[in-house]
Amino acid sequence: MMQAVSFSQRFANTEYRIVEIFETLQGEGFNTGMPSIFIRFGKCNLACPWCDTNYNQYTTKTLAEIMAVVRGFSAKNIIITGGEPTIQPNLERLLDVLKAEGYFIAVETNGLKPVPKQIDYIATSPKRIYQKNYLKHHIPFAHEVRIVVDGDMLEFCEQIENTIPAERYYLSPCETDGVMNMLETIAQLGKLNQRSHKPRWQLSIQTHKMAGIE
Repeated sequence: MMQAVSFSQRFANTEYRIVEIFETLQGEGFNTGMPSIFIRFGKCNLACPWCDTNYNQYTTKTLAEIMAVVRGFSAKNIIITGGEPTIQPNLERLLDVLKAEGYFIAVETNGLKPVPKQIDYIATSPKRIYQKNYLKHHIPFAHEVRIVVDGDMLEFCEQIENTIPAERYYLSPCETDGVMNMLETIAQLGKLNQRSHKPRWQLSIQTHKMAGIE
């Protein structure tokens, strides 16, 4: 009798654009400090001038190769990030294998494309410089919103409040040439939180950089 072929074996040679896969502590947002395995994909549908990821420098790895790396780590929390993970071909095949092996899957997305159903936790970072795009397309919900302060944010933050309901909202400083605009960020945070009957925003900083980890 022929042995049944598992889903992971069937699609073992499916290829993905991978920048890096590594294990560390989550450095941002509500889950700061959580041991996590980051799968960072190449390519993005946006081009933010302050982006700190070389998403166009990637290699091709098969599903089998990705899983071999992931299984070598101890964390059971996966963070799918990029670049932009939601534009990756055949992403759901990889997510199905990760779910079958018991991983909790979070995504970091810019929020313009639909999020696969296998995702357990959505962290979205809408971009102010693409504000008009978010009037046309956006995800319907997120567990947390993190917006980088790269200008006057009040109008954009209110737009996102009204279009992407979330459990938590965060402002993050923008880093340029190693310098973060922290004063501007907390000043705008104060303005947001002076409004009545509106969601309360919190500060999220890249603590992994302060701690000297990935």
